[in-house]
Amino acid sequence: MTSFDDREKAFEAKFSLDEELRFRVHARRARLFGGWIAGQLGLSGDAAESYAKDMISADFEEVGDDDLLAKARADLAAANKALDDATLRKQIGVALSEAKRQLVGE
Repeated sequence: MTSFDDREKAFEAKFSLDEELRFRVHARRARLFGGWIAGQLGLSGDAAESYAKDMISADFEEVGDDDLLAKARADLAAANKALDDATLRKQIGVALSEAKRQLVGE
Protein backbone atom coordinates (compact mmCIF):
# COMPACT_ATOMS: atom_id res chain seq x y z
CA MET A 1 0.00 0.00 0.00
CA THR A 2 1.33 3.44 -0.89
CA SER A 3 1.45 6.47 1.31
CA PHE A 4 -1.18 7.99 -1.01
CA ASP A 5 -3.54 5.10 -0.21
CA ASP A 6 -2.85 5.56 3.48
CA ARG A 7 -3.62 9.28 3.28
CA GLU A 8 -6.77 8.59 1.28
CA LYS A 9 -8.00 6.13 3.91
CA ALA A 10 -7.14 8.59 6.67
CA PHE A 11 -9.11 11.37 4.95
CA GLU A 12 -12.06 9.03 4.41
CA ALA A 13 -11.99 8.00 8.07
CA LYS A 14 -11.81 11.63 9.21
CA PHE A 15 -14.66 12.60 6.88
CA SER A 16 -16.77 9.75 8.25
CA LEU A 17 -16.08 10.77 11.85
CA ASP A 18 -16.81 14.43 11.08
CA GLU A 19 -20.13 13.53 9.45
CA GLU A 20 -21.09 11.33 12.39
CA LEU A 21 -20.27 14.14 14.81
CA ARG A 22 -22.26 16.63 12.71
CA PHE A 23 -25.25 14.29 12.75
CA ARG A 24 -25.00 13.80 16.51
CA VAL A 25 -24.68 17.56 17.13
CA HIS A 26 -27.78 18.30 15.07
CA ALA A 27 -29.78 15.56 16.77
CA ARG A 28 -28.69 16.80 20.20
CA ARG A 29 -29.49 20.39 19.19
CA ALA A 30 -33.01 19.35 18.18
CA ARG A 31 -33.50 17.46 21.44
CA LEU A 32 -32.30 20.39 23.54
CA PHE A 33 -34.45 22.84 21.61
CA GLY A 34 -37.38 20.45 21.92
CA GLY A 35 -36.83 20.31 25.67
CA TRP A 36 -36.90 24.09 25.85
CA ILE A 37 -40.09 24.27 23.78
CA ALA A 38 -41.62 21.57 25.98
CA GLY A 39 -40.93 23.81 28.97
CA GLN A 40 -42.62 26.73 27.20
CA LEU A 41 -45.62 24.47 26.61
CA GLY A 42 -45.73 23.48 30.27
CA LEU A 43 -44.71 19.86 29.64
CA SER A 44 -42.53 17.97 32.08
CA GLY A 45 -41.24 14.48 32.75
CA ASP A 46 -42.06 11.83 30.16
CA ALA A 47 -44.22 14.22 28.14
CA ALA A 48 -41.33 16.66 27.78
CA GLU A 49 -38.91 13.88 26.84
CA SER A 50 -41.35 12.54 24.27
CA TYR A 51 -41.79 16.02 22.82
CA ALA A 52 -38.01 16.47 22.57
CA LYS A 53 -37.75 13.16 20.68
CA ASP A 54 -40.51 14.28 18.32
CA MET A 55 -38.48 17.42 17.63
CA ILE A 56 -35.52 15.24 16.61
CA SER A 57 -37.73 13.53 14.04
CA ALA A 58 -39.00 16.87 12.77
CA ASP A 59 -35.45 18.16 12.39
CA PHE A 60 -34.61 15.67 9.65
CA GLU A 61 -37.52 16.56 7.37
CA GLU A 62 -35.73 19.53 5.76
CA VAL A 63 -32.27 21.04 5.59
CA GLY A 64 -31.82 23.99 7.94
CA ASP A 65 -33.84 25.27 10.84
CA ASP A 66 -37.18 25.75 9.08
CA ASP A 67 -38.51 22.36 10.14
CA LEU A 68 -37.73 23.02 13.80
CA LEU A 69 -39.24 26.48 13.60
CA ALA A 70 -42.38 25.26 11.85
CA LYS A 71 -43.03 22.58 14.47
CA ALA A 72 -42.31 24.96 17.34
CA ARG A 73 -44.53 27.69 15.89
CA ALA A 74 -47.42 25.29 15.27
CA ASP A 75 -47.22 23.73 18.72
CA LEU A 76 -46.89 27.07 20.48
CA ALA A 77 -49.82 28.49 18.50
CA ALA A 78 -51.95 25.46 19.40
CA ALA A 79 -51.19 26.14 23.06
CA ASN A 80 -51.88 29.89 22.68
CA LYS A 81 -48.25 30.73 23.49
CA ALA A 82 -46.57 33.49 21.52
CA LEU A 83 -42.84 33.58 20.87
CA ASP A 84 -41.32 35.50 17.99
CA ASP A 85 -38.95 34.00 15.44
CA ALA A 86 -35.99 35.93 16.83
CA THR A 87 -36.46 34.28 20.22
CA LEU A 88 -36.87 30.84 18.65
CA ARG A 89 -33.80 31.25 16.42
CA LYS A 90 -31.76 32.50 19.38
CA GLN A 91 -32.77 29.42 21.36
CA ILE A 92 -31.79 27.14 18.46
CA GLY A 93 -28.37 28.81 18.56
CA VAL A 94 -28.14 28.28 22.31
CA ALA A 95 -29.12 24.62 21.83
CA LEU A 96 -26.49 24.21 19.10
CA SER A 97 -23.74 25.66 21.29
CA GLU A 98 -24.76 23.44 24.19
CA ALA A 99 -24.93 20.35 21.96
CA LYS A 100 -21.39 20.99 20.72
CA ARG A 101 -20.17 21.55 24.27
CA GLN A 102 -21.78 18.35 25.50
CA LEU A 103 -20.50 16.18 22.67
CA VAL A 104 -16.96 17.51 22.86
CA GLY A 105 -17.02 16.64 26.57
CA GLU A 106 -18.02 13.03 25.91
